[in-house]
Order: sequence, then C-alpha cells, then structure tokens
Amino acid sequence: MNSGKNIKLKLSNSFPALTHKYFRYFWFGQCVSLIGTWMQSTTQGWLVLEITNNNTSFLLGLINALQFTPMMIFSLFAGVIVDRFSKRKLLIFTQIGLMLMAVIQGLLVLTGLVRFWHLAIIALVTGCINTIDMPTRQSFVIELVGKENLMNGIALNSSVFNAARILGPSIAGIIIAYTGIEVCYIINAISFVPVIYGIFKIKSKPVKINHSKNMLREIKDGLIYIKGNRNLVKTFSLITIMGIFAFNYNVLIPLFAVDILGLSSKGYGFLMSSLGIGSLIGALTMATKSKNGPKFKLILFAAYIVSILLIILGINREQYIMALLLSLVGMFNITFSTSANSTVQLNSKDEYRGRVMSVYSLLFAGVAPIGSLFTGTISNDFGPAKAFIFSGIVAMIFITAVCFIDKAVKNKYVNVSD
Repeated sequence: MNSGKNIKLKLSNSFPALTHKYFRYFWFGQCVSLIGTWMQSTTQGWLVLEITNNNTSFLLGLINALQFTPMMIFSLFAGVIVDRFSKRKLLIFTQIGLMLMAVIQGLLVLTGLVRFWHLAIIALVTGCINTIDMPTRQSFVIELVGKENLMNGIALNSSVFNAARILGPSIAGIIIAYTGIEVCYIINAISFVPVIYGIFKIKSKPVKINHSKNMLREIKDGLIYIKGNRNLVKTFSLITIMGIFAFNYNVLIPLFAVDILGLSSKGYGFLMSSLGIGSLIGALTMATKSKNGPKFKLILFAAYIVSILLIILGINREQYIMALLLSLVGMFNITFSTSANSTVQLNSKDEYRGRVMSVYSLLFAGVAPIGSLFTGTISNDFGPAKAFIFSGIVAMIFITAVCFIDKAVKNKYVNVSD
C-alpha cells in the first residue's frame, strides 16, 4: 500500500501537470491520437508513390507545401480567432475536422476511387484546420495546468509527440505490409475519439468574446504587443534563427547517410530512430526538471549546443557516432523548443496569448520552407557535410548577434510578466 503511495508521490513530483484532472483527459487522449496521426503521415507518402507515375518527388513536395501554405498565410488571423473564442470548443471543432479528413481519405482508398487531386484538396483543408489547431492546442495547456506547471505540461506533450513519432511509423509499416493502406486511415480516424471525448469532459471557464475591433486591427495590436515585450522579441528571434539555419537537418540526414556514409535504408532508419529517441529523452528530462520554470539562458545554451553538434556532424564519418550525435541533437532541440514555448506563454497576457502563439506557430512552421531551401542549396553546391558545418556556424553567428543586440537595446523594452 505504501509502495503504491510512494509511486504516486514520485509521479506527482516528477510530472505535476498530471495531477490536474482535465490535463490528464487531454494528455491521455493525445497519447492515442498522435500515434494515429503519425501512422497517417507515414502512409501519405507511400500512397502518393502508389497512385502517381511521373514527377513523384515534385508531387510529394506539393502535398507538403499544401499542408504548410495555410499556416503561412492565415496564422495571424487564426491567432485572433483563438483569442476571441473558447479554446475548448475550437479544439473540438479541429479534432472532429481532422477525423473527418481521415475518414474521407480512408474511404477513397478503400473504394479504389482515390486520385492525386483528392489528396491535394484534403492536404489543403488539413492545413487550414491545423492553422487553427496549433495555436489553440499550445495556448490551451496553460488553462489546464496553470502557470506553475506549464513547462511540465508542454514537456509531457512533447514526450507524447516524440513517442508517437517512433511508434506510429513502425505500426504503419506493419499494417501496410499485412493489410492495406486504408486501414491506417481508419485507425487514425478512430484514434481521434479518445481526445475528442477527453476535451468534451473538460469544463472550461466562460470566455469573454471581444468583437469590438476588426480582425486586422487585432492582428496589429498583437504585433505591437510582441514588439514591446523584450522577452518575446529575443525568444522569437532565436526561434527564427534556429528554424532557418539549424532545424532543417532532416533534409541533410538522408543525403549524408547515403552519399557520405554509404548506408542502406536500414542504416538511414537507424539514424532517424536515434533522433527520435533523443527527442523523447529530452522531453522526459524537461518534464522532470521543469519545477523552476523556463530560463532564457537554457534556451540560449540549447541553441548553441545544437549549432555545435551540427558542425561536428559535418566532420564525423562514423555511423554510430552520427547516431549518438543525432540523439543529442534531438534532445537539445526539444530542450530549446520546450523552454521557448514556455517562455513565450509565461510572458504573454491572457488576452494576447492566442495571437502570440499564432506567431510562435508561424515561425516554427512557416520558416521551415526557407530553411529547407537554404540547406538544400548549400548541400547541392557543396555537399551535405559542408552544409551541416555551414548551418552550424551561421546559426552560432546569428545567435551571438541576438545576444549583443539584446544587451544594446534592453532599456528600450519593458518586460511584461503577470
């Protein structure tokens, strides 16, 4: 009996966010739903390969572009919507919408009617739904766990995401081999049921809806608010730098694995698994070490470490050392993103949080195409090894520049914290 109480006490000390009943509903629902999401994500590329004969690489890129384009165009408008309406109701809407997309796609595959234009439309609609879902999901956590356990809640969400990133593709591969692609879509659709049920069980406070201003004016107010908050400015600056120069290593890993290390698909899979395991370890570590809240020094430290690791990756020529380095990259990537997310939310007033998190989502997802273009161009001209080294060096230069600029203008900004 005492051992059971001790285990419960240790869990509550390590993961205090799970002591909040409504967060548990949301979190356990995501444990199931995100595995289904990663299964579908893995299946999507395979389906495009099956139904297209020409320009497959271009069409795969087009599907990805269609999913991210709405985020780049409508993210700021989505932030206003998140601030105006109940986050709980918005999440119910987005989860049901994503479930319907999975059902439609599964039925199209099951009946043999699926065509590429179906996938393109579904990708675009999914992108629009995710444009609202991402800032809503991010800013909903603080309502469930409060400011004192926010960082722990974010880290636990990251751990689920990365665990699903490891499990989902593995399960999808087995299902595709023994049953069929359509089963993955149906399983993903069913996987939304627990998270939708969990959100329905959550009782949120009535939200005060403000329709006094037009949407463009509210976007402008949100951007002015961010500009006047020094903590947000420097954190967003680092997010942009890392998004463009450091976090696009996924583009380089397959090229490096094949061209430099001479690995097969199994070797490449081993490297990607190492990255995922490192990310999971990083998320769990952040969850257990989050009692004191986020610190900008930790964000800065993680950014520098990732940059240094990229340089070492470019120099290294051993498979197992690369696997170790990638696991460290994954770990410090999560350290950076968890700390940055928490810092941004804790330095945002409640009435601005949706708009602030929409900018956060825009910078994390929106700059990815720019970063991919930068990394791909360097790799194409000089090779993946030099691209790793160059990315790390440039990231370090810009990170250092942010530090110097922040010190020079610190008296211009007023820290906003409540």
